[in-house]
Amino acid sequence: MHVVVLAAGQGKRMRSALPKVLQPLAGRPLLGHVLATARSLGAQKLCVVYGHGGEQVRAALDAPDLAWALQAEQLGTGHAVAQALPHLPESGPVLILYGDVPLTRRETLAELVVAAGEEGFALLTVDMADPSGYGRIVRDGEHRVVRIVEHKDASEAERTIREVNTGIICCQAQHLRGWLGKIRNDNAQGEYYLPDIIAMAVADGIEVKTSRPLAVWETLGVNDKAQLAELERLHQRNQAQALLVAGVTLIDPARIDIRGTLETGRDVEIDVNCVFEGRVALGDGVKIGANCVLKDVTVAAGAVIHPFSHLDGAEVGAKSLIGPFARLRPGTKLAEDVHIGNFTEVKNSTIAAHSKANHLAYVGDADVGSKVNIGAGTITCNYDGANKFRTVIEDEVFIGSDTQLVAPVRVGKGATLGAGTTLTKDAPAGDLTLSRAKQLTVPGWKRPVKITK
Repeated sequence: MHVVVLAAGQGKRMRSALPKVLQPLAGRPLLGHVLATARSLGAQKLCVVYGHGGEQVRAALDAPDLAWALQAEQLGTGHAVAQALPHLPESGPVLILYGDVPLTRRETLAELVVAAGEEGFALLTVDMADPSGYGRIVRDGEHRVVRIVEHKDASEAERTIREVNTGIICCQAQHLRGWLGKIRNDNAQGEYYLPDIIAMAVADGIEVKTSRPLAVWETLGVNDKAQLAELERLHQRNQAQALLVAGVTLIDPARIDIRGTLETGRDVEIDVNCVFEGRVALGDGVKIGANCVLKDVTVAAGAVIHPFSHLDGAEVGAKSLIGPFARLRPGTKLAEDVHIGNFTEVKNSTIAAHSKANHLAYVGDADVGSKVNIGAGTITCNYDGANKFRTVIEDEVFIGSDTQLVAPVRVGKGATLGAGTTLTKDAPAGDLTLSRAKQLTVPGWKRPVKITK
């Protein structure tokens, strides 16, 4: 099977410099959703018909399995599909999709392909309470499809029909080639309408079968930011419903955003206003507090992410406690029962089991052992303005508050660093290391007073 995706529209109503098919829905371009669904069907070849903002579209989504066909002038959907003909086989099924219709389910398209069969023609249709603006499905007395009439060309009687054309079709390449050459543009819009091939198929004695989606939202397209926002909420609602069915506790299903994939174990709880980006996996019993952002993160069983924490490219070990107001940056790997507290940032570091950095600390480019306590105000000075260096903190180290570790430096097992220490040399295992200016009291010292003018 080959797939043609029509994505040449300008999208003037989006009022954006970004091409319409690149507008984001759940963190992915509209066209990206369509291509992902097409790939899930096992398509042999994907051809994208592009036009406005074409180079930008190609740069954003180009891939080895994509062919690109330029539609220099937008003369209608029939004309658009004709641009893809050089990339299509002489025979075999062709599925036609739209780059601004992102939510059609794989199962719906698979059923459409089955309905078309080896030599047939199938059309995805839907009943709409208000079909204004859509092409109507005209059937004969035996309920067979005979043609499609566009809203602007429909009679008053035809405009009462509620079954409408979604534009998504599956037919044979050899028939498609012949029909596209016969389409005329003598209509209200002066365009070459792809739906005109329906009547041609009937005239050639090919039965036009129809298939229905699970819901109308699968066929909705995007023309402006209001419609984009509506589809975003529909998509998020569907994802929230799937999580609920899987046993996840959502404190408010209307206040969650999944902009990628979210895998969950048993008894996961997610509070309000959380955002999940990229690939996120939550193990059994994980709890995510309110207003957290997780991007490309793995959280092992029993861990708790307290409110207002931001995790990006990190691995969180089992039963660890993160936040509130904590930040884990890319390259962070936390073992079991690690505590990263409020206003603590960890970047490109490994922290072994049972270690803690509970307050106001920065751990960057460091290897931290187990049972380490990192005091408030501690920072690893990992950057000299040109290069980054690593800090090694061995097991059972106690680091006093307001300590600076100037990398590269190593703190031996069981060492203690006194509060306020600036460590520039390795600290030996088991000993107390500190660096402080001598405390001084000046007797009789007076504060300056403001001079009266």
